[in-house]
Amino acid sequence: MGDRRLRGARAVRRADHRYAAGADADDELFVEGADWETVVDAVEDDTITVNMGPQHPSTHGVLRLVLELDGETVVACKPVIGYLHTGIEKNLEYRPWVQGVTNVTRMDYLAPLFNELGYCMAVEKLFGIDPPMRAKFIRTIVGEMSRIANHLLWLATHALDIGAMTVFLYCFREREWILDLFEMICGARLTVTYPRVGGVRNDVPQAFLDSLWKFTEEFPSRILEYETLIDQNRIWLQRTVGIGVISAEEAVNWGMTGPTLRGSGVPYDVRKHMPYDAYDQVEFDVPIGTAGDTYDRYRCRMLEMRQSNSMPSYARSGVVGLGWPVMFSADSGTKPSMSLPMSTTTPFSIRRTTRPRSSVPTG
Repeated sequence: MGDRRLRGARAVRRADHRYAAGADADDELFVEGADWETVVDAVEDDTITVNMGPQHPSTHGVLRLVLELDGETVVACKPVIGYLHTGIEKNLEYRPWVQGVTNVTRMDYLAPLFNELGYCMAVEKLFGIDPPMRAKFIRTIVGEMSRIANHLLWLATHALDIGAMTVFLYCFREREWILDLFEMICGARLTVTYPRVGGVRNDVPQAFLDSLWKFTEEFPSRILEYETLIDQNRIWLQRTVGIGVISAEEAVNWGMTGPTLRGSGVPYDVRKHMPYDAYDQVEFDVPIGTAGDTYDRYRCRMLEMRQSNSMPSYARSGVVGLGWPVMFSADSGTKPSMSLPMSTTTPFSIRRTTRPRSSVPTG
């Protein structure tokens, strides 16, 4: 038994499992910690219990998982949440609308553009703002480039965790190219803060478009390189096929979205069902899985990268030629109403509040 124990891990009896389904509320774990002795007892058994996070390379301080392992198989998992409360929502209540973009981009630094777009479109809906069509095309293009960058980071780290080092290096090669594109349009590579309420921060330079078209031409061959390394690799298949199966019903009931939802065979994509920006002007398919396992979710993301790479070609006509407006102007259309249907107790303000910090409600 000793050779199966991980350093710092202690065996736990299944019958005395304190975080299995149906455990009492007293057995819940909290962010304060100091609960290890209450959930793990030193008894002889074939499973081990380990902490995964919050200080762990794959959780980045935002999540703690108490895992029961039988070799490489996760027998049970107890998530401990509450490490990522940043107060962003409350902070935004006391900021001008334009400053919200800078806040939400940091809520997910791997997919900042989508947070920025979601926020900007929500404010635009409140004020009745319709951004220029060129801005919508630009948003669509940079959004799909961001999706590819996100999927590349996922593939790189997923492959590395399973043991494929070369894929990690290949994926970051293309991801750096995309980050270079972001730097060309706004000077930032990660938290770009490029979309604005009413459009985008600035027009794209011609050098960005030239590099973008070159990327879209070369990227399909790069995807083939990734797939050649792992798509039919027997170690990859052993650790993805039939692993983590989620049925379509479970995916819907658990509120899953994106490739996780579509990998279970649910053909829902908000870009198709509720098109925004220029998604109704471009053509793309929605890949779905059949088995709902890790391999299907992998294939969905690989196919999504191909679809995302094809969208700029459809949007090309909307961004060719410089000089068209990329920000909403009240002079070019109906001036939006600044009267919002909000509660009189809601502390939103168009201008920066001068309320003392001590009077900010904490509830």
